[in-house]
Amino acid sequence: MTVIDWAFRDRRTGRIVIAQWPNAALLVWIAAGVVRAVVDPAGGWGTALQVVATLALGWWAVDEIVRGVNPWRRLLGGIVLAGVLASLLG
Repeated sequence: MTVIDWAFRDRRTGRIVIAQWPNAALLVWIAAGVVRAVVDPAGGWGTALQVVATLALGWWAVDEIVRGVNPWRRLLGGIVLAGVLASLLG
């Protein structure tokens, strides 16, 4: 098994998986980001959208760490989760 196979091959299907269609959490994050960009809400609505977007992205990252189909997807989830946590602490 090569490093490429090990890192990118889906253990269930045998296919190489680098990216996938967005799941529910990622769709919520994308939708919240689009709404914030288009509407540019201020005050409570803007804060609520930011919280929803951050929670959705965190949910996606943890899901990838736990259930990612290959090491690449789990690593990607870990990197995104580290970024979310850094943005919350920064």
